[in-house]
Amino acid sequence: MQQAETPFVLDVHLDRDSTQPLYEQISKPLEDMIVSGKLTAGTLIEDEVTMATRLQVSRPTARRALQDLVNRGLLSRRRGVGTRVTPSNIHRQVGLTSLNDDLKKAGFGTKTDVLDYAIILASEEEASNLECPLGIELVRIRRLRWSNDEPLSVLTNLIPADIAPSLTELTTRGLYECLREGGIVLASARQVVGAKNATAEEAQLLDIAPADALLTLERTAYDQGGRVVEYGNHVYNAARYTLNFTSTAQ
Repeated sequence: MQQAETPFVLDVHLDRDSTQPLYEQISKPLEDMIVSGKLTAGTLIEDEVTMATRLQVSRPTARRALQDLVNRGLLSRRRGVGTRVTPSNIHRQVGLTSLNDDLKKAGFGTKTDVLDYAIILASEEEASNLECPLGIELVRIRRLRWSNDEPLSVLTNLIPADIAPSLTELTTRGLYECLREGGIVLASARQVVGAKNATAEEAQLLDIAPADALLTLERTAYDQGGRVVEYGNHVYNAARYTLNFTSTAQ
């Protein structure tokens, strides 16, 4: 008979006279231990019922402490698996860079599976997205991007056929690297960030549960002459991926 896994139990003193909410007094030390690496990926965390009883707090307080970390991608909760520390999150600054370049720069191992590579004629919607004539030849690419041997994102791109990298090139290098090698100078991009629930196919590709949260990124990239050189529609496992924004005062 397999021995039951012993969950991690947070040793914390709660100051009930503090202005800091009790749930934050629980979630903050857990966050610090996860970020510092003291709690490694896959570590099972004490369940909210046991935690609430042991720390003498309400069950909603314990639930909120754990859910706060789930919402930020530091913990994941699945029925039958429990609450566990997620793999190291990938924090990406929103800018005109490729995911592959950013992963390598951050020290992550990368791999790409090209799921689909097709030459098509631009429909009205595709022509609108690429700001090109109706019926022009495009290349539609769909790829599965891996980070440290775990699936991270499904990337769908439309590119004018005259500048599109080959299938072989895309299996070994990132899209933007290929475009740069082809003499394309990226100058600007319009991006829209959103969220959705995973479809059954996306869940299977990303090894998550159907309807799990996905982060979405829609991008239209322009060269120095103002031509649209790429339209992308990407989805990311929200438990492992974060987009960072920097704002400045006007």
